[in-house]
Amino acid sequence: MAVTDLFAGEIATELLKQLISIVRKSTLCRASAEQLVLHVKELLPIIQEIKYSGVELPQFRQSQLDRISEILRSGLELSNKVLASSRWNVYKNLQLARKMEKLEKHVARFVQGPMQAHVLADVHHLRFDSAERFDRLEGSTRRIERQLGSLKIEREGGGGRWEEELRRVEELEEKFEGNLGMALEVGVRKLKELVMERDGGVVGICGIGGSGKTTLARAVCRDDHIQSNSGQTYAAYFNNRILFLTVSQSPNVEELRSRIWAFLSNTEYMGGASPGIPQWDLQCEWKFGVHALVVLDDVWSLSVLEQLIFRVPGCKTLVVSRSKFPTVLNQTYEVELLDDDQSMTLFCYSAFGQKSIPINVDEQLVKQLVRECRGLPLALKVIGASLRGQPQMFWMSAKSRLSRGEPIGESHEANLLERMKTSISFLSDKVRECFLDLACFPEDTKIPLDILINMWVEVHDFVEDDVFAILIELSEKNLITLVKDARAGDTYCSYYTIFVTQHDVLRDLALHLNNSGNINQRRRLLMPRREGSLPKEWERNAGQPLNAQIVSLHTGEIKGNEWFSMEFPKAEVLILNFSASEFVLPPFINNMPRLRALIIINHGTSHAVLHNLSVFAAMPNLRSLWLERVSVPQFPDQCMPLEKLHKLSLVLCKIDKSFDPSVVDLPWIFPHLEELTIDHCTDLVQLPVSICLLHSLMSLSITNCHSLRELPADVGMLDSLKILRIYACPSLKSLPPGICQLVCLKYLDISQCVNLVLLPDNFARLMALEKFDMRECSRIRTLPKSVASLESLRHVICDEEISWMWKELGSALPQLRVQVAKECFDLDWLTE
Repeated sequence: MAVTDLFAGEIATELLKQLISIVRKSTLCRASAEQLVLHVKELLPIIQEIKYSGVELPQFRQSQLDRISEILRSGLELSNKVLASSRWNVYKNLQLARKMEKLEKHVARFVQGPMQAHVLADVHHLRFDSAERFDRLEGSTRRIERQLGSLKIEREGGGGRWEEELRRVEELEEKFEGNLGMALEVGVRKLKELVMERDGGVVGICGIGGSGKTTLARAVCRDDHIQSNSGQTYAAYFNNRILFLTVSQSPNVEELRSRIWAFLSNTEYMGGASPGIPQWDLQCEWKFGVHALVVLDDVWSLSVLEQLIFRVPGCKTLVVSRSKFPTVLNQTYEVELLDDDQSMTLFCYSAFGQKSIPINVDEQLVKQLVRECRGLPLALKVIGASLRGQPQMFWMSAKSRLSRGEPIGESHEANLLERMKTSISFLSDKVRECFLDLACFPEDTKIPLDILINMWVEVHDFVEDDVFAILIELSEKNLITLVKDARAGDTYCSYYTIFVTQHDVLRDLALHLNNSGNINQRRRLLMPRREGSLPKEWERNAGQPLNAQIVSLHTGEIKGNEWFSMEFPKAEVLILNFSASEFVLPPFINNMPRLRALIIINHGTSHAVLHNLSVFAAMPNLRSLWLERVSVPQFPDQCMPLEKLHKLSLVLCKIDKSFDPSVVDLPWIFPHLEELTIDHCTDLVQLPVSICLLHSLMSLSITNCHSLRELPADVGMLDSLKILRIYACPSLKSLPPGICQLVCLKYLDISQCVNLVLLPDNFARLMALEKFDMRECSRIRTLPKSVASLESLRHVICDEEISWMWKELGSALPQLRVQVAKECFDLDWLTE
């Protein structure tokens, strides 16, 4: 790009100021100056758009831009002379007036002639080139479908394999942004200029699905190196006050508004809608003192966006969307596809794990494959990963089929779905089925690994290690993203600390493939979000059995009489996603005799009350139950016991009186329960005493329950318990002595129980204990002398202040590894 186009915008802006001054001061030049003002105002937005596009122009187009830059520069010099000329020098002023008229004619000819032709040429070229590139790519990649072989999971034995794989996948994710090279750097620089302009209140990032819009937005949020025009770094400009929110196609607008308000007003977000939010369409006079950036990712609806824009001094908003919103956005940055070098770098990293073509690989073959991806980052990542590790003959077969593709006349998004089909057609049958299962969950959600285990253990007969190995393969093929907290991957770590996310285009692909064929014979019956009714297609076919193995619904608030009768003789998993304060469990559960896993998730802002609990009487084979953001019900006696229930998970639930020790009898309700998880249940004060009689219980996790004050004194009666997590329970002040009677306990986690003062004196009676996590228990400053007798203890995680006491046990416990916990300051808020 020539140097002149970098300054054309500044020249035009300065010229405009000078012309306005001439209109006010010079009588002879006023007419010409007024016409020039109109022309420059027409030119300025176009020059600014070229400036921020980051696109290299053809030589002829560049020369014309250079010419108009020279004309504007001469006009600026002439304007300075006019303003400097004395009003009494009539002869000189006449000469300057003639020159102004000549300049006005030059600019007018360009605006009315070449510029109009360039606009028409751009439109025609963009339409033809885009259609040809995407249609050709779609047709080409469809031809390698039948040739892509199945891939098998290769897992090593032992429990440490998945931990190693998780770390490797995390490293690949962290390095991805760096491999976009100059494309990302240029995008970050241009976008930062737009965001940090005084009038850049709302800035947009637009582009097709898979083009890297979100990647660019995240890179801007993390950047703290490139200097702004004022000399400040980006991080310093916003003082690290950046809020990143994913909006999606079916957002909870009230919750998003509450999050934004809490962020801007420096108050803690407590969940739900905040009644104290000012009217969004008012020009509020709030002043928060420092700059702040709100990033709204994956915005689909103008009406939703308008409710999320909060125009207050110092607040900038960055909108990421596939659509343009000209009525809301002050300026827009359009994400360009990658050029050849950038495409090669990204493809090579996905296919070979490095930034260039290996010496022993056919360079020409790789270039031909990269060329067929046409610079789309998602296509480069996925197709490159799908060819990774395959023999050369396989690559040659893929290239020949891609090169013979024929364009078709479908839309870009349809083409993208068809092209992405190539990415999963070569997967082994089990892995492909698991990929299709991910469409059962709402868009832009983090799917806990524990839920996937509940599903896949029942549907695919996997063991837990199989589940993780499949997710590793899907992650390596760039079909999902694994998200974990700082401790995920450790031995005995909880599976709900690991989550799965998926790109919108890939989820759309899974939905597209699941919804083909006869509805009565589909393996998965899926209903994306609908507010108040079931699909008419379901009702039309309800007279015949629906043979789906997995049924997933996402609804609003549905009343009992709005359900209709359906038969699901083969259904083994039912997923109910809804957004409501009350929810009637569907009566058709009575017609699911093989149901083994039930997942109920409320995406609303308050705890939902469940109705029609009598359906639990029709679940004789239920093995796992997941309840999230609901009021835990008191089950009717006629529905109990749940003889085969092995796993119960209560997440973000309201416990209320459902655990009242005087009422609930857990051993009778869940006689064979093996795993109990209670997470983020803030009103849980104490556990029912009857929990100590769950003799089949092997894992008990009570995490982030801030009101929990004590554990039952007879907890030691849980004679089968192997895993006990009491994590982040700040109100817990002591451990009962009975905990030392857990003779089978292998893992104990009391981390972030900040008010615990002492460990029980008989701690050494935990003879089977292998791992002990006590990080961030700052008030525990001494250890019982008996800990030297813990012969099975292999790993302790603790803070620096107490680590020396454990290390002094080296002679008594030579096999002990003491790990000092690192303080973790992460960016989890970017993924909320």
